[in-house]
Amino acid sequence: MASAPSPEVLRAPLVVEFPFTRSLGPVQSAFLTGLRERTVLGVRTTDGRTLVPPVEYDPVTADEIRDLVQVSATGTVTTWAWNHEPRRGQPLDRPFAWVLVKLDGADTALLHALDAPGPEAVRTGMRVRVRWAAERTGAITDIACFEAYEGPAGGETAAHDGEFSDPVTGIVAQARLDYTYAPGRAQTAYIKALSEQRTVGERCPSCRKVYVPPRGACPTCGVATTDRVEVGPRGTVTTYCIVNIKAKNLDIEVPYVYAHIALDGADLALHARIAGIPYDQVRMGLRVEPVWTEGARFPDHYRPTGEPDADYDTYKEMV
Repeated sequence: MASAPSPEVLRAPLVVEFPFTRSLGPVQSAFLTGLRERTVLGVRTTDGRTLVPPVEYDPVTADEIRDLVQVSATGTVTTWAWNHEPRRGQPLDRPFAWVLVKLDGADTALLHALDAPGPEAVRTGMRVRVRWAAERTGAITDIACFEAYEGPAGGETAAHDGEFSDPVTGIVAQARLDYTYAPGRAQTAYIKALSEQRTVGERCPSCRKVYVPPRGACPTCGVATTDRVEVGPRGTVTTYCIVNIKAKNLDIEVPYVYAHIALDGADLALHARIAGIPYDQVRMGLRVEPVWTEGARFPDHYRPTGEPDADYDTYKEMV
């Protein structure tokens, strides 16, 4: 007897990317501004240790620390690992070593890249120095990398007031995660149903709740779910938020509303955008239906159905 063919396994590349903006306190501001000026600063703790990179609170006593000191741009490798295949955005576009370097005058090590011809050229205890970037903006990338160094150790540390002209007060880090997403059996069925403009959940055989989107198991009972149930297409807004910040590469004018929607027959709310109604008229209990665009694999948004609002008791367990 021939076995049934295995269902198609869905896979898709996925990128999560956003700019992370943060302000800097006086210590981090001085450290990054110092890098722009080819100066490496650390901070001295109450027990006399010098921390590089600097922190604003003593990791042992939790005391606030502000005593800045300048250390050398030369140091010693304390440990390392070879990177055979550099990734996008890493310091060098060729194989290099990740190293922890204790700069002369520091008591802690700084993580950065070491430019070396191969792993045989790297060793714990080797002497290195900073290779400064040609263009410096006040970021850790102002240290382009470390390079091998045969010269003498740096001098003593020196107190520094942390004062520079035009100090760096904030940074923007581009956070990005690239990966391949495989949804699994339950979500594969859910995605395929959406391509047919249907919404399918799975019912727990124990508590009988219907979960949308399905995960293949009941989050309450911990048992597998295989009984598929079509829900919706209409539903009820259980809660919502008004979005006032425009997202990059998202062609939606602000303000707009994102809401949790309990589809009819489901016991878990999913989230989607609400349109077709002024943003300040969206409310809990609003009855909505999906709006599909041609060729789409999921609803573009939900709009009001014109039905009376749902009674709170009908959706209060999903708020």
